[in-house]
Amino acid sequence: MEERIIEVRDQKIYTAFSNKFKGRPVIIFLHDSLGCTQLWRDLPLKLSEMTNCNVLMYDRSGYGKSGLMATHERPVNYMELEAGLLNDLLNKLNIDNAILFGHSDGGTISLITAAKYPEKVKAVICEAGHIFVEDVTLKGINDAVDAYKTTNLAERLAKYHGNKVEALFRAWTETWTRKDYRSWNIEYLLKDIHCPLLFIQGEADEYGTLDQVEKTVSQVSGMAEKYIIPGIGHTPHKEIPELVLAKVSEFIEKI
Repeated sequence: MEERIIEVRDQKIYTAFSNKFKGRPVIIFLHDSLGCTQLWRDLPLKLSEMTNCNVLMYDRSGYGKSGLMATHERPVNYMELEAGLLNDLLNKLNIDNAILFGHSDGGTISLITAAKYPEKVKAVICEAGHIFVEDVTLKGINDAVDAYKTTNLAERLAKYHGNKVEALFRAWTETWTRKDYRSWNIEYLLKDIHCPLLFIQGEADEYGTLDQVEKTVSQVSGMAEKYIIPGIGHTPHKEIPELVLAKVSEFIEKI
């Protein structure tokens, strides 16, 4: 993997790029609200070998090895802004055949990017993404806040994010629990998604119901497939990686 810091919109973005399959698509991995490139473990390179696709991972501003976020205070449309930043990053790297693989917030950003920048996106794998706020989401976030206060969660996150932990945790939890965020909804964008979509979700996801899946696949304009996994929570790619790899590989072969 070639590791670089790339400046995008005055932000220093850490990237890791494996580009050994000439002419093949690039799978872009987008992490969740507390994640980073390192937390994907070996899944990206395994998927690369299974599909003969190239791989790009990056840390959003304020995460992992990227620069500090300007402030933990986020606007309601912060994920739409992240989609714009991703588009700029793809322009800098001359990537126009991206397969977006996003988890949680990363899944949502993938959907928004496919809707707003369709010329760049060949397909989307959305794992446990959100298109609106649910009560179960807020309960999961409040449980995470309790864990942050009563366990060594902050210390564990610091292994990957260093001194950015407090800001990124507040950015996630305080934004989603704000009153003005309750009405956030991106369903209006779904009709603009024409590329193939695979939506993966654990049936026991502690942050979202299957309404997220059903309302997404029913409103996009392209081919859409869902993969609902009984007994699995919010991170299928960590809980059952081999099943996820097999399903995603099969999906990529079809597109």
